[in-house]
Amino acid sequence: MNIYFACSITGGREFEAVYQVMVHALVKAGHEVPTAHLVEADVGMREAALSPQEVYARDTAWIRACDALIAEVSVPSHGVGYEIGFALGMGKPVLAVYQEGRRLSKMISGNPASSLTVKTYHTPEEAIQVIERFLSSL
Repeated sequence: MNIYFACSITGGREFEAVYQVMVHALVKAGHEVPTAHLVEADVGMREAALSPQEVYARDTAWIRACDALIAEVSVPSHGVGYEIGFALGMGKPVLAVYQEGRRLSKMISGNPASSLTVKTYHTPEEAIQVIERFLSSL
């Protein structure tokens, strides 16, 4: 499956290790993840080389091509929120997953879209289980 993985870049990287666990599990399971580079520690420098227009064109093309979008939303991010809305507007299945106890935007938690699944997790291992259940339901 082609999975667009969305995570905070400029909004904060405190969950970077969790992002890495999630993406590595997706790749290990045989999924294509065009955004896998976003979980690496040097992503800020790598993305700085691109213009905003290049990032928008690239990322929206990747969302159009994906089978599903998985977003780690523990850290608020304008970009991730936009990507979720963009994918939902295209009818793509979306999983928004976040650490139990974190505050989640009501624009996500209150969205009634049938293609949106919102789940919490306690540990990175539990997050992987949530992701696996989501993907197996598609």
